[in-house]
Amino acid sequence: MSALDRTPGPTAPPGPGTANLRELTELVRQAGLMESRPVYYTLKIVTNLLLLAAGWTLFALIGDSWWQLAVAVFLAVCFGQTDLIGHDAGHRQIFRTRRPGDVIGYTHGNLLTGVSFGWWVGHHTKHHNYPNHLSLDPDILRRQVIFDAGDRTKRTGPAGRFIVRHQAWMFYVLILMEGLRLHASGYVAARKGALKRYVLLDLVLLTLHLAAYLTVVFTVLPPGIAIAFIVVHQAVFGFYMGLMFAPNHKGLPVRDGEQEELDWLTRQVITSRNLMPHRVTDFFYGGLNYQIEHHLFPSMPRRSLRRAQPLVKEYLLRNGLPYAEERLLRSYLNVADHLGGVSDQVAALERDASVQGAL
Repeated sequence: MSALDRTPGPTAPPGPGTANLRELTELVRQAGLMESRPVYYTLKIVTNLLLLAAGWTLFALIGDSWWQLAVAVFLAVCFGQTDLIGHDAGHRQIFRTRRPGDVIGYTHGNLLTGVSFGWWVGHHTKHHNYPNHLSLDPDILRRQVIFDAGDRTKRTGPAGRFIVRHQAWMFYVLILMEGLRLHASGYVAARKGALKRYVLLDLVLLTLHLAAYLTVVFTVLPPGIAIAFIVVHQAVFGFYMGLMFAPNHKGLPVRDGEQEELDWLTRQVITSRNLMPHRVTDFFYGGLNYQIEHHLFPSMPRRSLRRAQPLVKEYLLRNGLPYAEERLLRSYLNVADHLGGVSDQVAALERDASVQGAL
């Protein structure tokens, strides 16, 4: 069993009147929230495949037309939904054993969307273990923006300094390229030796997806529309994926240091933010809008997160832990406010350094 699928216990016994992970786990188990949901996932996978197939069928039927840009947007959302199923497979939400989960993961990730499932599992495992840790969370390390003024020395080039100076809005520009970065991640991970299993299969499926994608697009469309289709499709896909993950942790407490000082339960709760429950966000965010519950119980099936939310919220607040929860738009404003605040701190530090250098 990988770290992605475990729910580690606290690093220290909780004191009287404090939140206890084992106690909370027992509550959700008694409510049946950790039980598998085979019917739900069967319907979810079949429905998603039908939508994806409908998108490519529409693409073939429309042919040489600028209406293909609308199809590109639809397929971008389908790609995001497909990767959400791969996400659930990686967490063993669909199957409790590795092999069938890998089949779902590599099919939905590498083959259908061109995102390496092998890279993602390792990357996401570490993120779950160290959320918002400036040196250990790969979701922090791979961003061009910074989340603490102390990290300004990592962005010393002209482009990096410009991004940091304007990162409150540049963050939402940069995620337009997230799709391309996700496609490249498997190849980069293989070059660095970071893919631990099925390396050849991973790369073959990624390359097969890329070859099929480009062949289909440039066969059906003339070069100008084909390039426009790819740009819109990949930009919207990246933007969707970036928006999906942005509210979850950005703008919440960060920490640094070689060793993790917070116990596991506290670490997950204080660094995670939920979106207010709603059926529309449940669909578009694939359960990631219940980020606190997801981080506490990674293998809890997506279908159960909505039911777990009030139970977990009541327990955490009753036992003295915070529970961050925002409306959708407000969550993005919080992210922008935090990034803008870091930019202001960096500017102040640079002004102070200039003054001291002039003395």
